[in-house]
Amino acid sequence: MAPGLHLVGTPIGNMGDISARAIDALAGADLVACEDTRVTGGLLHRLGVSAKLTPYHEHNADAARPALLAKLAEGAAIVLVSDAGMPLVSDPGYRLVRACHEAGIRVTAVPGPSAVLTALALAGLPTDRFQFVGFPPPKPGKLGTFCAELAEVRATLVLFEGVSRLDRTLAALAKALGDREAAVCRELTKLHEEVRRGTLDTLAAHYAEAGPPKGEAVIVIAPPDAAAPPSAGVLDDRLRQLLDAGESVRSAAERLAAESGVARRALYRRALELAGKADAEDRERPGER
Repeated sequence: MAPGLHLVGTPIGNMGDISARAIDALAGADLVACEDTRVTGGLLHRLGVSAKLTPYHEHNADAARPALLAKLAEGAAIVLVSDAGMPLVSDPGYRLVRACHEAGIRVTAVPGPSAVLTALALAGLPTDRFQFVGFPPPKPGKLGTFCAELAEVRATLVLFEGVSRLDRTLAALAKALGDREAAVCRELTKLHEEVRRGTLDTLAAHYAEAGPPKGEAVIVIAPPDAAAPPSAGVLDDRLRQLLDAGESVRSAAERLAAESGVARRALYRRALELAGKADAEDRERPGER
C-alpha cells in the first residue's frame, strides 16, 4: 500500500456497500485512525480483517494529530475512517488532511457511501444546488439563530439530526424558513429505510405526535421558491425609463438584465424596438452574448 493518508468510506448501514478497494485499504494499512475503535473494530471483525487501530476524534484530534503526522512523514500508510460514511463530514478530519498537504504528504481517497448524498437522491427535491449544514445546535436560542441564517440560502438544505430532537428542530425550521417541502430520511440503506415527505409543519406535527423514531435521521429541505420573472409590461416600463434617462440601448439592456435575471439578448432586442431602432444597424455582433 502506498505511503500517505488514505480517506476510506465505510457503510452507513448496509454492509454490502463496502467496496473491494476499501477492504484492501483497511487490510493493507499500517494504522487505521477512527472515531471509535469499538465501532471500527466491529466492522473489521465482520470483514475478517485485522488492523492496528488508533482513536482520532473531535476530543483528541489536537493531541493525536502530531503523532499521526510523524508516522506519515516516516512513510507509513494510514487509513482514516469515520464510524459510518465518508470521513471528514461532520468530523475533525479536515485538519489532518490540511496538515498533510502543508507537509507535502500524499492524501488520497477511497470513496464510499454518504448519508448526505443518499438522502439528497431519495428526497425527490432539487439536486442541482445543495448545502450541507451539519448538526443544528441543541440549545433553543442557538437553534433559532441557526435556522434563521438558513432562510436566505437559495439551495436545497441537508442536515443531520438526532431522532429525539426531530419534532423540535422541524418546528424551528418551519418557523424560520416557512412551510417548505421537506423529507426526513431514516435508517438509510438498512432493512427499515424510510423516507417521509411533507411540509416542515406537517413533518414536525407527525414526529411530535408519533414520538422519536429509531435510527439516524437526515433532513432534506427544498430551496425557497424562485421569484417569478417580471412581466413583459414591467420590463418595458423599466426599459423606457432607462432609455428616457439617456441610457443607450445596449446599456439599458445590460442594466436591466443584471436587475431582473432576464437574458440580455432578449432585452436588447426589445429595447431596439422601443427605441424605434429595430431595423437599424445598431445590432449585436454575431455570436455576442
